[in-house]
Amino acid sequence: MPKGSAELTKARKDEIIAACRKLYETMGFKEITLKEIGALTSFTRTSIYNYFETKEEIFLALFGQEYESFAADLDGLCEREETLSLDALSSELAHALERRPLMLKLLSMNLYDMEANSRMERLVEFKKSYKKSLDAVDRCLQQFVPALAVEKRKFFLYAFLPFVFGLYPYTVVTDKQREAMQEAGIHYVYMSTYDMAYTFIRTLLGGLQ
Repeated sequence: MPKGSAELTKARKDEIIAACRKLYETMGFKEITLKEIGALTSFTRTSIYNYFETKEEIFLALFGQEYESFAADLDGLCEREETLSLDALSSELAHALERRPLMLKLLSMNLYDMEANSRMERLVEFKKSYKKSLDAVDRCLQQFVPALAVEKRKFFLYAFLPFVFGLYPYTVVTDKQREAMQEAGIHYVYMSTYDMAYTFIRTLLGGLQ
């Protein structure tokens, strides 16, 4: 780790992560290299190794930021509202997911590679961010659906998480994929991230009452 203040270390990590975020807007995960990430930073490419050993560690840190932001959205909801109906809670959770397309994309497409090629310490950091998001969803359930027993809250989380894995690939479909489905005789009905998430969450919460 380079010499310097904790603030400088954090600033440089954030700059590296921001460069990765920018590249991911127009490039695929496999196309992005440490060299390209380094070219968008204000310091030498070799300095990246003082903070991250692989591009997967950088992506994992980016993913962690997304989980932190998702958790912050839900914590803010709990602070703003004392009570919410099931319809309103379902809508708020769906909107929180809709605001995080990058999180959904990383979750559905690149999670395995990121975790497999990151050091344990970086993986633990990421899992802590992931836990914050789980805890934030659980706090929403406790606050807005207080009659829901602990076991039913756990059931919701275990159903909600696998569902979220599939949101991005189902709601973001390329022209090539759409054409292939048509030729295969698949009747594809487009649903937005919000619509699909709201329908699932409201149905699941209603069934647990």
